[in-house]
Amino acid sequence: MRITIGSDHGAVDLKEEVKMVLKGFGDIEVTDVGTFGTDSVDYPDIAEKVCADVVSGKSDRGIVLCGTGIGISIAANKIKGIRCALCTDVYSAKMAREHNDANVLAMGGRVTGIGPAGEIVRAWLQAEFQGGRHERRVNKIMALEGK
Repeated sequence: MRITIGSDHGAVDLKEEVKMVLKGFGDIEVTDVGTFGTDSVDYPDIAEKVCADVVSGKSDRGIVLCGTGIGISIAANKIKGIRCALCTDVYSAKMAREHNDANVLAMGGRVTGIGPAGEIVRAWLQAEFQGGRHERRVNKIMALEGK
């Protein structure tokens, strides 16, 4: 699996920890689009880079991080083809994949601890989209992009 990850300055430390979790899977190729320091950057720019990789097929999924996860998830969801879920717990991460086929995960570096973030990422990666009635709903969500 290929994953593109990116964060603004408010989540650089969390991004590095998440990359370690991803490395633990062994079969995941990670592309890091930045930022790489604590100098202020604009999270919409990071969301755009991560989501461009997902939409183009360069990556299978993306992970976006900012201080709270709110701003970057809003920005990501403005990009056609993206279903970004801001997750703060394991159950939501699992449901984001199983019911919503979320192709991007968002978390907040200032509100999500390193331990919980690792569990959230693992749950999101290991869950599979269930399809069925959920596929109908995801199709309706995606149709909203055209309105």
